Amino acid sequence: MKSIPELFSLDGRVAIVTGASRGLGKEAAEGLAEAGAKVVLAARREQWLTPTAQEFEQRGFDAFAHLCDIAIAEQTQALVAAALARYGRVDILVNNAGISWGAPFEEMPVDAWRRVLETNVIGTQQMTRAVLPAMRQQGYGKIINIASVMGLIGMSREILEASSYTASKGALIALTRELAVNYASYGIRVNALAPGFFPTRLSAGVVEQEGDLIKAITPLGRIGETGEMKGAVVFLAAPASDYITGQIIAVDGGMTAA
Repeated sequence: MKSIPELFSLDGRVAIVTGASRGLGKEAAEGLAEAGAKVVLAARREQWLTPTAQEFEQRGFDAFAHLCDIAIAEQTQALVAAALARYGRVDILVNNAGISWGAPFEEMPVDAWRRVLETNVIGTQQMTRAVLPAMRQQGYGKIINIASVMGLIGMSREILEASSYTASKGALIALTRELAVNYASYGIRVNALAPGFFPTRLSAGVVEQEGDLIKAITPLGRIGETGEMKGAVVFLAAPASDYITGQIIAVDGGMTAA
């Protein structure tokens, strides 16, 4: 029987985190590194990725940065190849990269729908496909998809109208369950986290404008705080969750329970 420190240790594990330069992706990468994992920081914008990589290096983490737009299949394949070349294995994938587009449903351009779905759904599919062969070969893997409470419940237009984002996160939740069933026999666990509203770049405007309303529909009565996601990420990445797959864990202050 493993002790609690062993259950939450990621010593010797290698993780790829997409969208790792800022926000929840950076927080996830930080948590994995603090738990002992070697971390590949992936994002599509060098101006934010490089400072994050430098910060991790200064903190003594074993990590490196790799530019990657997950909407481009060749770049996801190059990312995994770089991780394997550096560390020889990939144990954990956090599919965090994504975009949003706010507009009333009847007014949102079809091109906006395509762009959001191309990144959030097809991009996650491509990133996951790129990493699966290595995980299958080693007989072990943890895939953590970052969904959203908006994939679980309808969101009032008084707070936010972002139908393409909502649809994309619902698709990720369905994909999570499908992959969990089909890859369990390879020792690969696939789960998702569904965060509520946190102070990130994507949600900053909504939180600023509708913060009081968001708090009113959240049983804990507040917005999520920095640091409150990384524990859930580490749990799903660590041996503590080895008997959990195909699950969606809401980190939302109770919003989806209300």
